[in-house]
Amino acid sequence: MTIAYACVLFMGLLPYVAAGIAKKGFEGYDNSLPRQWLAKQTGFRARANAAQSNLFESLPLFFASVIIASVAHAPQGRIDLLALGFVVARIAYLFCYIANWPTTRSIVWAAGLACVIAIFFQI
Repeated sequence: MTIAYACVLFMGLLPYVAAGIAKKGFEGYDNSLPRQWLAKQTGFRARANAAQSNLFESLPLFFASVIIASVAHAPQGRIDLLALGFVVARIAYLFCYIANWPTTRSIVWAAGLACVIAIFFQI
């Protein structure tokens, strides 16, 4: 397994970490209506839930970039490095979202997007 493919697996699981943070402690959590419960949350729980959604939204383009670059035989070292950059940016994004640092969050979001675009330019 390449580093980039390991990053794909890791990123596929990271939104679930955000979901776990949103449900931390399960204070009044209603598993029969989880989305309604989450919609009523505020503070870090609401931000973690929003981060979860954004993390899921970022997956298709990242997955496509890694797969297409790999199939096109782009330099594996570059794909791996850029995929790692994306992962680091998205972990930082999750942290910034939960910490309520919107400007820094936007900067690391842009850095992650730049990594994905750069992967496509390796083709």
